[in-house]
Amino acid sequence: MGTNRDSILKRDRVRTALLLAAGTGSRLCSLTDTSHKCLTEVNGVPILKQQIACLEHWGFEDLLVVVGHQGDQIRDFLGSCVSDLKVSYIHNPQYRTTNNLYSLWLARKAIKRSFLLLECDLFFEVGLLSGMLHPDRIALATRQPWMDGTTVTLDGSGRVVAFQLGGGDTRDPLAYKTVNIHSLSLSTWRRMSRCLDAYVSSGRVNDYYEAVFSDMTVDGAFDARAVSFDDGNWYEIDTLEDLRAAEKLFTKPRRREVSRIDIASETHSVTRLG
Repeated sequence: MGTNRDSILKRDRVRTALLLAAGTGSRLCSLTDTSHKCLTEVNGVPILKQQIACLEHWGFEDLLVVVGHQGDQIRDFLGSCVSDLKVSYIHNPQYRTTNNLYSLWLARKAIKRSFLLLECDLFFEVGLLSGMLHPDRIALATRQPWMDGTTVTLDGSGRVVAFQLGGGDTRDPLAYKTVNIHSLSLSTWRRMSRCLDAYVSSGRVNDYYEAVFSDMTVDGAFDARAVSFDDGNWYEIDTLEDLRAAEKLFTKPRRREVSRIDIASETHSVTRLG
């Protein structure tokens, strides 16, 4: 395991992470009245602490955090627990009336190199990031009953050809759920920044940034390869029900090998291992 990680670290790869953490997390009810969503604990481990552990494990150097709701709590928490990461912050003063597209747009001038984009409500195993360390990757999973939100369709080589905002047809076996972790090259980010400018200029600050990815994919401006998250545990925690499910999931022994996205042909056949 150590040898494999060291060989990955030696190659040119992503070393900056951008964390979107401005939202109120209102669907977690009383838990976020006085605390930030990312400080919610899964079996005693705050979501943010797990994310930091993952980034440090893979040798990330810089962390940029977009804050808003309970931003001081995030600053205090990271100030007390981060040692290897250089952390900087961007404040979203409109966090109550805008969505993650606007938070991402606020970071447009601060990003100077390829980076990992992730959201603050994701709890995942360290090893899952191994496929996201190079630019222009998108984390995906075979859809499960608990998953909702945006899906994508892949071509025969495992590249994204379409986004289905809101999930699309839930019966479509060729659509995969986005995990909301992306790695982006600087060239992709520059194209995306121009699209974000257009959205904000037209007042579309309540959209999700997946809308921009969708537009870019249609225009041929977003060329991303899929990375399967089926071989490990992860959970997006939006509600109390999600939290209970995540705590149950992460008390189980780590899965050795489960269903894997493996696009085997131009007809999108999926091979399942396990």
